[in-house]
Amino acid sequence: MRSLNEIHIQSYDSPLGELLIGSFENQLCLCDWQQRQKRASIDRRLQTRLNAHYVNKKTAIIDTAFKQLNRYFRQELTQFDLPILMVGTDFQQRVWRSLQTIPYASTTSYQTIASTIHNKTAVRAVANAIGANAVSLIIPCHRIIGSHGSLTGYAGGLAAKKQLLALEQNQ
Repeated sequence: MRSLNEIHIQSYDSPLGELLIGSFENQLCLCDWQQRQKRASIDRRLQTRLNAHYVNKKTAIIDTAFKQLNRYFRQELTQFDLPILMVGTDFQQRVWRSLQTIPYASTTSYQTIASTIHNKTAVRAVANAIGANAVSLIIPCHRIIGSHGSLTGYAGGLAAKKQLLALEQNQ
């Protein structure tokens, strides 16, 4: 039997709640809210697809992520510069790549993302892919709002989403 790989993890205390940060082979694969509804599902997907288990260990990439998150929360960083490993289906990865194009302090809708990936009728599938994002903040799903400007679900909770958007808009 082949031995399991390791996903190195550390907890990061953000001003809005605890994040679980993880790296695999020098790439960030996890930056997600510790207390989220889909925590077990996200963890299971990462561990299964990477044939890995979590090991509590700090790595250079996790250290860099911590430093960049600190700068982000101090409003000194508007774009993360980290190697990211997106673990998901081809469709999910297309959605997540489109999220990375949303500028800092901007918002867009599920419908716009569906159009961006050339699948206008896939709004619900886009929403599900966004909900499965394991690299929250860095792949900025908090910048997605309803088509009429309303705040919609977010893994870190609506209060955190509102605060992140306010932080980015200097409020």
